[in-house]
Amino acid sequence: MMDTQVDRDLLEKIADLIGKPVGAFNIRKDSGCDGRQSTEHIDIANRTDGKSGIDIRVKDGTVGETCHIPVLITKPGIQEMVYNDFYIGENCDVDIVAGCGIHNCGGEMSRHDGVHTFHVGKHSRVRYTEKHYGDGDGTGGRIMNPETVVYLEEGASIQLDTTQIRGIDSTKRVTKIVCGPGAEAVVTERLLTHGEQTAESDMEIILDGPGSKGRVISRSVAQDTSSQVFYPRMVGNAQCFGHVQCDSIIMGEAKIKSIPAITANCTEAQLVHEAAIGKIAGDQLLKLETLGLTEEEAEDCILKGFLA
Repeated sequence: MMDTQVDRDLLEKIADLIGKPVGAFNIRKDSGCDGRQSTEHIDIANRTDGKSGIDIRVKDGTVGETCHIPVLITKPGIQEMVYNDFYIGENCDVDIVAGCGIHNCGGEMSRHDGVHTFHVGKHSRVRYTEKHYGDGDGTGGRIMNPETVVYLEEGASIQLDTTQIRGIDSTKRVTKIVCGPGAEAVVTERLLTHGEQTAESDMEIILDGPGSKGRVISRSVAQDTSSQVFYPRMVGNAQCFGHVQCDSIIMGEAKIKSIPAITANCTEAQLVHEAAIGKIAGDQLLKLETLGLTEEEAEDCILKGFLA
């Protein structure tokens, strides 16, 4: 497990891991299991329906535990479809740390498609972090297509934080969250594209239960000739509150399309959306340059702060 420098570098990038994880974990490497550990309260097992992937079951009342489930692809030509299902009991408070790193030094495409489905029990709280990163000097593509589906029971909540750091040539991200009574979903998406990369994000938050809440915060940077499309949607089917906010910085000859949508199917639904696309302000660059930074350093500083 984690026996090469490439493995260690990828795990640090996508999961902030240095050394063996503490608690429950499953490390997937090149379409196989590279290490697994369950705990008293979190059980990880292979699926029994013939699909590739794992089932993660968290017992009722589990509090303060973290489960790491990173994916590494270090060989060119690997293409996989993985299904991971999470069953979170009632009255839990847990962290799930995922993420996928692709290191491709060959001429064949490497691709990871993953579907994560969460069933979150009553009054449970889940914080889910997912980072995507690609590197390597090969000409083969680095492709990731993550899909996240969440069902929140009464009073449950999820904080979903997804980040595409760098190096992914093509991605299509699909997110769907259904909120029951009093449930809350907060999604923060950060995305960086450069070169000729393409990225598409399709997101739907369905506020089904009375008192449910949803919030989407999307921040992206498109550089060079890369292109991005965002389609976040908030649907209110009951007395609820939803807010969608999309902010993007465009640079070079990049293209960004943002299409936020809100749909109210109940007179008691309160929904708001905002979207903004623009370039880095000249006065911001000038201020940092007067402090001794070069233009490139100033741009990098602004972008890091924007995506933080």
